[in-house]
Amino acid sequence: MILVACSTQMAAQVRVLDLQECVNIAIENNITIKRSRLNKQGAAINLKESKAQRYPDLNLRGGYGYNWGRSIDPTTNQFITQQITTSNFGGSSNITLFSGLQIANSIEQRKLDLEVADYDLQKAENDVSLNIITFYLNVIFNKELLENARYQLQSSQNQLDRTQKLVASGALPITNELELISQAASNEVNVINAQNNLDLAMLSLKQAMLIPASENIEILIPDVEVAPGSLDATSQEIFDDAMTTQPEIKSADKNVESATLGVRVAAGAQYPTLSLSGGFSTNYSDAFETRFVPTGNEVQIPSNSLQTASGEAILVTTDEVIQESVGFGTQYDENLSQSLGINLNIPIFNGLRTSSNIQRSKINLQQAEITAQEQRNLLRQQIESSYTDALAASKTFQASGRQVEALQETFRAIENQYNLGAANFTDYQVASNNLFQAKSDLVRAKYDFIFKQKILDFYQGKPLSFN
Repeated sequence: MILVACSTQMAAQVRVLDLQECVNIAIENNITIKRSRLNKQGAAINLKESKAQRYPDLNLRGGYGYNWGRSIDPTTNQFITQQITTSNFGGSSNITLFSGLQIANSIEQRKLDLEVADYDLQKAENDVSLNIITFYLNVIFNKELLENARYQLQSSQNQLDRTQKLVASGALPITNELELISQAASNEVNVINAQNNLDLAMLSLKQAMLIPASENIEILIPDVEVAPGSLDATSQEIFDDAMTTQPEIKSADKNVESATLGVRVAAGAQYPTLSLSGGFSTNYSDAFETRFVPTGNEVQIPSNSLQTASGEAILVTTDEVIQESVGFGTQYDENLSQSLGINLNIPIFNGLRTSSNIQRSKINLQQAEITAQEQRNLLRQQIESSYTDALAASKTFQASGRQVEALQETFRAIENQYNLGAANFTDYQVASNNLFQAKSDLVRAKYDFIFKQKILDFYQGKPLSFN
């Protein structure tokens, strides 16, 4: 009961995956794709920053200080010799009205850069998908080789059982039995090698998916129907489709457009820049906390220099004044200063920076155009090679199928003759090994043709699946 429970639990832990699930896991774990996603996020941030250049900036400033000794009162601009506490507050804003269309062209360039980053991400995902389908098919291929080796071993064991009975009855010599024991042992070695190759293929798939080798997975073997024959499209037709579907071509073309706008951005620095600016500032000083202000009432006070003959002071009329407190809010309000201006900057000479930037941007454009042409040439070469490989794989698959059919009939005839004693063991062994090798070659040719077909489907923009 305990062994049954443990076996059930282990079986439940096996994770069965189809091709799409393997691709999804690999895409989620792949480091290159993660880097491409970060590049795309960075491009989106650059676009947002470029768009923000159309809006005015706003900056606030403030300060607080303590002065002693001889200093200048910021509220009166007079020299004073006392300890004072000061504070100030201000702000400024500036908006560019015209800058040679640099902002508009920069925004469009960043949009293209974001598209490039997106196409680069698609390219990275496609590369991972192709890599996974290669390892996935390799696992299926090795599974079929293992089944073929097991079938061969079972056939040898069945023949050995039959021969042992004939030897026991005296119908065949003991040498026949010994020869079949050797053949069965050789077939068992083939099974062990096939199992080892399958384990290595599964390990390669796990490593491509970036999952631990200890994780217990099993892949779902699809029902793949493949018929060798002529391909659906010519290499030129596949290339024409690939030109509209492959992200590396779209990325290269967008890079050319981006570089073209880069030239316009650099050339925009030759034109005058017109901007609008404004600001405000105010301050406070505790040296100016009180002041004397007139009340509007007239009063008479003795003059310090005029007297009557009897010595009495002569009265003069003046305005009455009182002492007023000048607080923090009052000073900030009365010391408020505001400004608004329009600024024009005309570039005359700046150490050839603008001219050099224009020349560099034109070189970048030429390099982008060369890269785009290079991508087209590379894509054409890859498609032509893949198309030729697919044609060869189709022919090999057809020939392997005919070979297996012929060798099956040969083996069946020699096996009957061997059972009747009309054929020796060497003939039987050669026929058996030839059939085993032919079946292995057929499996290899089958999956090679399937993979080559999937490559062509990929260039045509078809999904990488067996559905």
